[in-house]
Amino acid sequence: MFADFIVPFITTALAELGDKTQIVIIVLSTRTKKHLVLLSGVILAFILTDGIAVLLGNYITKIIPLFHIRIASEIVFIIFGIITLLSREKDDEVKELKNPFVSGFGIIFISELGDKTQIAAGLFATKYNGALVFLGVIFALAILSLLAVYLGKFIIEKLNRRMISYIAGAIFIIIGILAFFEI
Repeated sequence: MFADFIVPFITTALAELGDKTQIVIIVLSTRTKKHLVLLSGVILAFILTDGIAVLLGNYITKIIPLFHIRIASEIVFIIFGIITLLSREKDDEVKELKNPFVSGFGIIFISELGDKTQIAAGLFATKYNGALVFLGVIFALAILSLLAVYLGKFIIEKLNRRMISYIAGAIFIIIGILAFFEI
């Protein structure tokens, strides 16, 4: 019973540490002052994507081909990066996300579909108690997301906002392009 929670928790935490999802959350958190709203959207996206994976077990990729999910996800990253690079802002002005909840939810939801931790959650659910697997995975993702949001908050307070915008745009584009090579 303890393994049903702790194995998915540790595996998810290690797999997501430094993953593109965490980088995206850090970048998004530099674009808003509503960090709890952003965090709520991010966690809801994790609850839905990983909840679906746990419920469907290892059949998730048979519903929507993984190849198509990944292509859509990477295109969204590239588009978001281009939009970020093209946005014009002054050095002392933060280009706020219009709706941090929707932005966090949408980007994380799309990027997590077919992600390794989602697939792992589905596979764990075939071996362990699904409810405990779900709790372990979500708890790990929530802790990492909380850390990422507040790291982004710290970064925005210390660095030039225009430079952060350029770096953020470039990171989104690089993640999108590199992921195409993984496909």
